[in-house]
Parts: sequence; C-alpha cells; structure tokens
Amino acid sequence: MAATTTICLEPEVKELLNGLKIHPQESYNSVVKRLATNAYDWEPLSEESIKQIEEGLRDYREEKYFTHEEVWGEIERERAVKTKVEECTE
Repeated sequence: MAATTTICLEPEVKELLNGLKIHPQESYNSVVKRLATNAYDWEPLSEESIKQIEEGLRDYREEKYFTHEEVWGEIERERAVKTKVEECTE
C-alpha cells in the first residue's frame, strides 16, 4: 500500500479540483498528479529557441511586426497578381 499524506485545502481549491476531474470517481491524488506532471517541463527550451524568443520580443517592443490585416492584405495582393498572370498566360 502506498504511503499517504493528509493535506488541508480551502473549499474553493477542492471545488477547482473537482472541476478538473476526468470522471466523477477520479481520486484527488490522480488529479493532483496529472496537474503536477503537466506543469513540469519535460523538454526545456534550447539556447537557440531562447534567442529566437528574445529576438521576437525585441521586435515586438520596437513595433517591428505586421498586423493580421497587413498580412492578409499582402496575401490578397499576391493572389490577385498570380490570378492576373495565370489569365494572361492562358
């Protein structure tokens, strides 16, 4: 039999854990184990990934980015040019 430890939870925390149960009969131990396992980073970021993230954050702070609308506008312009070229070659 596994060793057990009693912990004290606030009623709100217990309700949060209840809401995270996969099925009503799931034990709190299983819920807490799943949460703890998911919280652990099994694949830490590489130095290269960290540098890329820092570069992206720097670009964002310096407003060196395109908005969603700008990107879609460019895509639509490229599609229009491609359509015209295809029409001309037919």
